[in-house]
Amino acid sequence: MQRTVFLVYGVFCHLLFLVVYGWMAVFVGNFGYGLIPTIDGPADGSFFAAGGVNLLLLAAFGLQHSVMARPTFKRWWMRFVPQPVERSTYVLFSCTLMALLLWQWRPMGGVVWEVRDPVGRGALHGLFAFGWMMVPAVSLLINHFDLFGTRQVWLHWKGRDYTHLPFRTPIVYRYVRHPLYVGWMIAFWATPTMTIAHLLFALGMTAYILIAIPFEERNLIEHFGHRYVEYRRNVGALIPRPAPRPGGDEPGQGVEASCA
Repeated sequence: MQRTVFLVYGVFCHLLFLVVYGWMAVFVGNFGYGLIPTIDGPADGSFFAAGGVNLLLLAAFGLQHSVMARPTFKRWWMRFVPQPVERSTYVLFSCTLMALLLWQWRPMGGVVWEVRDPVGRGALHGLFAFGWMMVPAVSLLINHFDLFGTRQVWLHWKGRDYTHLPFRTPIVYRYVRHPLYVGWMIAFWATPTMTIAHLLFALGMTAYILIAIPFEERNLIEHFGHRYVEYRRNVGALIPRPAPRPGGDEPGQGVEASCA
């Protein structure tokens, strides 16, 4: 019975992520403007109060997303949360805080830049779509289901112990260490109309990414040792720089999933 409950819970958390991910794309792209809360809009109330609320929402998401992913926290956390659903619970907390951000975000008015040329606007809309498609595509290159906890609950349901997947560098990972983050940054910044609220959101999420990378890589070095040290030496973090040796033929997970 417990195995089935864990499996249902893990699948629910994974599906919740997909829903929140779609909502986030609609939110940042302003596709539901006038119908549901979006990132842009006229200022409502105090400019500084809106900015303060938005900063708190960004900080809450960033702290949870980073702290709960660290091995030290995981070792403490798994005293209370069973190992098979630890990752699913992390996903649940992340989705809850992101949903709170999307729901409570405060538009701040003001335009930082606006591209009026139809070709330029179309190019930026295309880049925006590319960023949002890149994130799930890159996760599928590694082990998407391990990243979101579904593999863990499935193995538990089958009565098999969880095994860590080996280090590998499939396709885009041969040229950049954190392609997931590259996709996120493209999705956040590619817009023909950049408002103050959108700029705050993009800056906040980018700051989180840049702060998180050193912590994640420290954990990766602890886990993979010399292999990751060599990988980091030869491959750029966010700007493509090809490694001298090909890799990524064996099954397993990429570096993004192993550090989160």
